[in-house]
Amino acid sequence: MKKPYIFSVSNQKGGVGKTTTTVNLATALAAVGKKVLIIDLDPQGNATVSVGLKRKKGLNAYTFITGHHTLSQVIFETQIPQLFIIPSGKELLGIDIELADRKKPQFFLKKALKEIKSFDYVFIDCPPAVGLLTINALVASDYVIIPVQCEYLALEGVADLMKTIQKVQQNFNSKLTLHGIVLTMFDGRSNLSKSIVADVKSYFKDYVYDTIIPRNVRIPEAPSHGKPVVIYDVKSMGSKSYIRLAAEVLNKEKELSNG
Repeated sequence: MKKPYIFSVSNQKGGVGKTTTTVNLATALAAVGKKVLIIDLDPQGNATVSVGLKRKKGLNAYTFITGHHTLSQVIFETQIPQLFIIPSGKELLGIDIELADRKKPQFFLKKALKEIKSFDYVFIDCPPAVGLLTINALVASDYVIIPVQCEYLALEGVADLMKTIQKVQQNFNSKLTLHGIVLTMFDGRSNLSKSIVADVKSYFKDYVYDTIIPRNVRIPEAPSHGKPVVIYDVKSMGSKSYIRLAAEVLNKEKELSNG
């Protein structure tokens, strides 16, 4: 059995649709028969809540990374067939300090995931910061997806994240690949949104996905019901966009694998 494709979904700027992208991509892939695991590395636990779970004290990403529990002990089923999650825990808030004193702190997640084989895809929801949790995610990943909000200062933080990705490639994970940039919260009535799209495409070129995620009231509504938008309202514009994005991710992953 081959190892899964591991994706980090990261942006050090908060509020850009990182967790929403993680959860809905994972759900859309599960809906087409892929076995998918979400790892919620954000201490806020939004990905955990978005699939209808509560944060787990004592059985979560923290106890997994630090070796207190095995992979099988911290994986929980969600209400969505084929979709599983390692939930967040508040203990993650202090993990940077705890790992910093240990030998090779960048590799804890990679070591913990060494035996993972029963999944097709793993999506790691990173915290909105470039600390040791994000570094661990990037070191453990094959690919990284960066959500970028279609608003003023959209590229703020992305340049720093790109530098971090390059450092990880040079020092810890030479195989790490930028899979793509996904533009989120697009308002078709706004000239600013259109300008941001043009700027991002001009700068990142082929790394930008064709699918753009629109502003859609159903997207922020969905987590309050413990559901991804692709389940909460499958006919909404937000849902349809994430389904298209999932198809695009699948196709691009095949191209990268064959290349």
